[in-house]
Amino acid sequence: MKKEKTMTFLKIRLWHKSVLCLLAGLLLSVSSYAQQRTITGTVTDKSGEPIPSVTVMVKGTSTGTITNFDGKYSLSGDIPADGVLTFSFIGMKTKDVSIGNRANIDVTMEENVTGLDEVVVVGYGTQQKKDVTGSVAMVDSKQMDSRPNTQMGALIEGKAAGVQVLSSSGKPSQGFSIRIRGTNSITAGSEPLYVVDGVPTTDTRSINPADIQSISILKDASSAAIYGAQGANGVVLITTYKGTTDRPTVKLDVYNGFSQVWRTLPVLNGEQYRDLMTEMGKNTDWSLYTHNTDWQKEIFQNGRSQNYQLSVSGKSNKTSYYMSGGWVEQVGAVRSAQMNRYNFKINLDQEVNKWLTVGTRMAYSVYSDVDVNDNQGVDKGGVLLGALTTPPVIGIYNPDGTFTSNPFQNWENPIASTDGSNRKYKSQRILGNVYAKIDFLKDFSFKSNLGIDDRNDIYDYFLDPFLTSYGRALNGQGINNTNKTSYYIWDNTLTFNKTLGSHKIEALAGSVIQEFYWENAHIETRNFSGNGVQTTNGGSEMIAASSDKAKKRNTSFLGRINYSFRDKYLLTVNFRADASSVFGPDNRWGYFPSSSIGWRISQEPFMQDLSFLDDLKLRAGWGIVGNDQITNYAWFGRVASGANYPIGGSTLPGTYPSSVENRNLKWEQSEQTNVGLDLSVFRGRIQFSADAYIRNTSDLLLNAPLPRSTGYDTAIQNVGKLQNKGLEFNLTTVNVKKAINWSTNFNISFNRNKVVDLVGQEIYAGSITNRGDASLVKEGLPLGTLFGYVWGGVDPQTGNAYYIAKDGSSTFTPSADDRVVIGDANPKFIYGMTNNVSYKSLSLSVFLQGSQGNDMLNASRMEIEGMTGPQNQSTAVLRRWRQPGDQTDIPKASWGSYDNSRISSRFIEDGSYLRLKSVTLSYQLPKAWTDKVKMQNVKVYATGENLWTLTNYSGFDPEVNAFGTSNTAKGIDYGTYPQTRNIIFGLNITF
Repeated sequence: MKKEKTMTFLKIRLWHKSVLCLLAGLLLSVSSYAQQRTITGTVTDKSGEPIPSVTVMVKGTSTGTITNFDGKYSLSGDIPADGVLTFSFIGMKTKDVSIGNRANIDVTMEENVTGLDEVVVVGYGTQQKKDVTGSVAMVDSKQMDSRPNTQMGALIEGKAAGVQVLSSSGKPSQGFSIRIRGTNSITAGSEPLYVVDGVPTTDTRSINPADIQSISILKDASSAAIYGAQGANGVVLITTYKGTTDRPTVKLDVYNGFSQVWRTLPVLNGEQYRDLMTEMGKNTDWSLYTHNTDWQKEIFQNGRSQNYQLSVSGKSNKTSYYMSGGWVEQVGAVRSAQMNRYNFKINLDQEVNKWLTVGTRMAYSVYSDVDVNDNQGVDKGGVLLGALTTPPVIGIYNPDGTFTSNPFQNWENPIASTDGSNRKYKSQRILGNVYAKIDFLKDFSFKSNLGIDDRNDIYDYFLDPFLTSYGRALNGQGINNTNKTSYYIWDNTLTFNKTLGSHKIEALAGSVIQEFYWENAHIETRNFSGNGVQTTNGGSEMIAASSDKAKKRNTSFLGRINYSFRDKYLLTVNFRADASSVFGPDNRWGYFPSSSIGWRISQEPFMQDLSFLDDLKLRAGWGIVGNDQITNYAWFGRVASGANYPIGGSTLPGTYPSSVENRNLKWEQSEQTNVGLDLSVFRGRIQFSADAYIRNTSDLLLNAPLPRSTGYDTAIQNVGKLQNKGLEFNLTTVNVKKAINWSTNFNISFNRNKVVDLVGQEIYAGSITNRGDASLVKEGLPLGTLFGYVWGGVDPQTGNAYYIAKDGSSTFTPSADDRVVIGDANPKFIYGMTNNVSYKSLSLSVFLQGSQGNDMLNASRMEIEGMTGPQNQSTAVLRRWRQPGDQTDIPKASWGSYDNSRISSRFIEDGSYLRLKSVTLSYQLPKAWTDKVKMQNVKVYATGENLWTLTNYSGFDPEVNAFGTSNTAKGIDYGTYPQTRNIIFGLNITF
């Protein structure tokens, strides 16, 4: 195709985003052939347009520079006459030019928009994108820069097909949970393995997103099997920055923001509440309760956030370095919620000589937060339901400064839950590694890597003995939990790389040793004489004290072969053997093979006449991966304390058997098959990929029933099967490449989950106060099945709710056997779409994210429409039944009875939503301005998050779950902290 001026805007756009990582150095390397000289020139594209920010390097040295806005460069120093200049730029083909005795070298670069040579991080190595045969999604720094982030999960949200990022609430302290191709287990963990610079980890809250350069997501078993035991739920590989330019690059990123809840719910005012209580027979001296407090207004506030990140990177004397420090603070939109994080990072690589390289990746973080009690009723201190159900007729404080409570029950107002206690969680963490790499015999390299993840957590809680009625009942309460987690990994790998004509071979073999160690201590005291001493030593009564220790160890051997013939026929074979201490000695080892093939059809001779075709590749893969995310010492016959025995007239402490030994306990394993297609046409203007997969998980680690004759009710056993299958599509298009540059990425995923075998048992989960369990796990049904009664309506004569029994009859008092499936929390599909538009120095990024076809159980409505007690209610109860003959959908008030507000289809709602997840408008200051103040790049931006949500859900927010990351209890809103609407203003400066 003719491009004419279409390349101009592409180069400007790429220039804006690439200066952060493409600065070249000015330090000179010494060569026996060098001479002091200056070389100048201009770099253009085929249409003659200049390309700014092209890296110009003397090959094999650290001497280099970059082109200016007009595409011109000037390179001075000891430049050898027999040397080679290398010109490189994102989106263009790298070009080498011999120097000779020339003083002026002009270069024309060719476009390479297909990105087939892009390097993709895979397990224990890298591959070119064109050679990848597994299902691997990648999110690079360009995509991350489009939105400010405080947590790693937000970087990939909506960016990768088949990857669902779940934030079960909007609390600042709430981390992200990721599900790759559905939920893969019932009682074992379903979180993917996170690997940060080669070190596996489970907690991502303290990882600084500003340090992350790229994220690779290994979705299928053929790509994840290299991690064997830990790869059952997919693998997320996180790579942090390193220095690349000779001249030090200093980056300063700053933003400040504000947040609010995007929706409040209408509840009764003071007059309406008094009317309801009178109707329910609760008469009192209302002259004592004349307030009209809006508790949502008191609980919800204008949150704020601020973030400061500073980094220095560079490369000098064969030393590459990256150092950063940062601080982020979030004050939540719900009173008292907050989060603080300090991060420090250093990455070093030193080329000692031609055959030895050593380095380290080390991060230190201090993380703290103050949590808010949600997902609870007001009787248990739930803040969100407290804001909805606390009577409006009372104020916040009594005359003596203590917190008020409900006039009819001693349930305190929600401000007592946020302000009546001091509670703080604090964590200090060191995460990193040191490594040495040896290159020998030309084609071989050996790498030894030692990684650590060491964390100390402290939780302190103090309940004032005077301010709250609960505190007065306990005379104050102090709790201290301390937890120490130590982890190390030592892996050694030998790699062989060889190209023999049309054959490319890479082989990898290695061993891995991992060990986890936990120490926990808990102490609780009561009876405080005052609030001056708030640590546990201030309480005179010891309530509880305990401590425990645990250890887990894994040993592994791994191997991989990558083979390519003529860049056309591709083969990858993996194998890993794992042993884990959590399994019985008879089945400790698990074996996890995988293989995948690729056929680049576009390289075949019969495809060469299709000039519009850049690349067409078919992929197919199969593999087995394992899961050992269960309780430590699961196979042991354990004992528990607390059994007291009368001996010699005295009661003496003792122990008792608490679990039965299972020496045959083994790995939960997942077998997965994946078929995929990658297509690029019109010089990368359209790129498309599709995947179809089926994953069967067997030998589920379930707490299954035992014969009563054993003396135990249940034990962890390998029983049951689970299946996930689905389709994924990803489409990237360059829509306009003229004065305005506009590109779009759209991905959509379909996943179907089913419990195949559960040895005839049923598992219940998702308990709602006073109403039982709301989730069912049963053969033939998906995880996340909502379970309850079928709502019939309101009887016009009695005002009571009636339900439809299994036999089709109507009843006011259904039995437990009348409960049926009433909803499915799993979406029919999830999707995300990002549009990037730029014009000169202006850029606009719009990110939409959605979920379609999932049901939500709005359990909050049971509390605010149930009229079972003295709680305030939703304005929906204004249309309640009051007298015989009333036709309505709201039953009568029924003090102390929950029959009218059972878990039923009445409270099932459509949880589908389309959300404007983020909009970022940025402006790049002209280079003429930045040069005057000695800056290389200055960008100012404004971002809005969750600005608009299209949904039929009536609760605070459809993107929540009261049971967090539970595999079984999903799609339940029970006074859950909602996602917030955020406005952020930021500044990025590069020196």
